[in-house]
This record gives sequence, structure tokens and C-alpha cells, in this order.
Amino acid sequence: MVSLETPVCEFETPIVDFALPGVDGKIWTPELARGENGLLVMFICNHCPYVKSIRERMVRDTDELMEHGVSTVAIMSNDPAEYEEDSFENMRAVAEKFNFSFPYLLDETQEVAKAYGAVCTPDFFGYNKSMRLQYRGRLDESRKETAAATVRRDLFDAMKQVAQTGHGPEDQIPSMGCSIKWKTA
Repeated sequence: MVSLETPVCEFETPIVDFALPGVDGKIWTPELARGENGLLVMFICNHCPYVKSIRERMVRDTDELMEHGVSTVAIMSNDPAEYEEDSFENMRAVAEKFNFSFPYLLDETQEVAKAYGAVCTPDFFGYNKSMRLQYRGRLDESRKETAAATVRRDLFDAMKQVAQTGHGPEDQIPSMGCSIKWKTA
């Protein structure tokens, strides 16, 4: 398992379009998923210990962001042929078990992850209502273990600011996680 950090936010980068199948049986695009004040695009998977350590907080924060007009989609881009835990069936089971209120999408070709420049799970891309990038940082201080309950909610606070002002914070701490498991040629 290779641990990586995300690059810094490239403010105002336009959202990358996609049309991906969700575990709910629908095909999702950014336009269908967006909220009144923005969209959070998360690259996650089922097997990564970094994602496992934040799932409950991720669900809590994305649910609360909906109250501020920010919707969320999660994209799984790992190669499920190499990681059975990341299969579409297991994606559906995880979404159900953890009560994902957001679409959980499969990027089978990995083209969407490549177009976004996603490098790890979790990797967060926060867009304002104009669908321009304003946040690319961590959820909170959690790493492979869940951080203390009292830590600052980096992603939630940043996206709440984006919802209110259209702009993300200048200072952002990169997310850290397992490398995306790319298919071999």
C-alpha cells in the first residue's frame, strides 16, 4: 500500500464532466448531482484504511453540507479485478451499511480519476456554485486511525465557506491516503 498526499488546490479550475453509473442504478453527471451552492466530488473506495477511518465523519459532514446547499458524489476508481472489496456489489453494500446519502459511482475505465488528477483515496474536490474548484484538502486530522472527536472539520468548514462566499480558504492541508489502484496495461 502506497500512501500519497494530494496536490494543492488549483483555484477556479472548472469541474470535469462525467457520466458514471451509481449503485442506485442511475447514471450521474455533475449537473445532476450539484447542489444550489456547490458540489463535493470525493474519490474513495471500500478497502482503504484511510477511507475506513473517516466513513462515519464523511457521511456526517456530507449530510450537514446538504443543509448549506452543497451536494456530494463519491467515485470509486480502483481496479476491482485486483481488489474484490472494491467491486460494484461491495460498493452497494458499503453505501447501504453506512447510509450514504450521496451517489456512489463506479469509474470502471479510470478515465474520470485521471481527468481530475486524483491520486489517492480519499481525494476531495470541492466546487462552488459556478462549478469552479475551491477546495482540495483533507477531511480532518484522521489518517489510518480516526482522529479525536474534537479536531477541526477542515472539509466541512471549507465547503461551508464555499457555500456562503463562493471561495475556499487560501490555506488547505492536503488529504492523505492510499494510492489509486490503477489497471495495468
